[in-house]
Amino acid sequence: MAEPAPAPPVTAPLVGLLYDERMCAHATPNGEEHPENPERLRSIWRKLNAAGVASRCVALKAKEAEDKYIASVHSKRHIKLMKEISSTIYDASRNKIARKFNSIYLNKGSSESAVLAAGSVIEVAEKVAAGELSSAIALVRPPGHHAEHDEAMGFCLFNNVAVAANYLLNERPDLGIKKILIVDWDVHHGNGTQKMFYDDPRVLFFSVHRFDYGSFYPSEGDASHCFIGEEAGKGYNINVPWEHGKCGDADYIAAWDHVLLPVTKVFDPDIILVSAGFDAGM
Repeated sequence: MAEPAPAPPVTAPLVGLLYDERMCAHATPNGEEHPENPERLRSIWRKLNAAGVASRCVALKAKEAEDKYIASVHSKRHIKLMKEISSTIYDASRNKIARKFNSIYLNKGSSESAVLAAGSVIEVAEKVAAGELSSAIALVRPPGHHAEHDEAMGFCLFNNVAVAANYLLNERPDLGIKKILIVDWDVHHGNGTQKMFYDDPRVLFFSVHRFDYGSFYPSEGDASHCFIGEEAGKGYNINVPWEHGKCGDADYIAAWDHVLLPVTKVFDPDIILVSAGFDAGM
């Protein structure tokens, strides 16, 4: 009597982790205190190492994003400025230029950090999409979800997650990624990401954020639940706006159970990208 074949061994999922100290070169020009600073990234890295998490992950190397990939969501003028702003020709005018933007600082390390941040998100997304990893996290800065097509804002220079999403959809059709869910749980609305995919049905954008009737940063009305996308993208933009700062675990669980999970099941994305800002936990 033939014996059944033994079950294949169960292997642990491979999780990628990307960290590069070069992204800590982006800092306030004269060492001023600022909530978005290199220590945010370094403290996460130290914690992951102390807890033994980093050693259990697949270490990934940071890569600079090519201009053509950044240009899928940003103007040529914006790319040129962000890539040149750290050069010596801007030493005398860099701070003045930064002040023209909403909540932005710039220094001699900003340009390299920005292209590394965008390229690193592409790198981890590509590895997961190709099936080389089960999941991955890129520890990057400057952050990205506020950055718009032609403007840096809200500490963000390039919209890293939008660059990566466009890369998978338009540059790597061989990976079979046709639908992407972007989940943004930062306490602030991902205004830049929303605008970049507002008419694109291939991307379902879900943002849960503090709104305060439009007065909470970035203080734009399109963070309201009424903004659901337009044209072909109508219905593919979901905002869950909190009207005060006292929401807790139960509120987030309710948003997940009654909004995000049911919609995700129907949308059936090929990959999920997360803009994982943790300022909502402060």
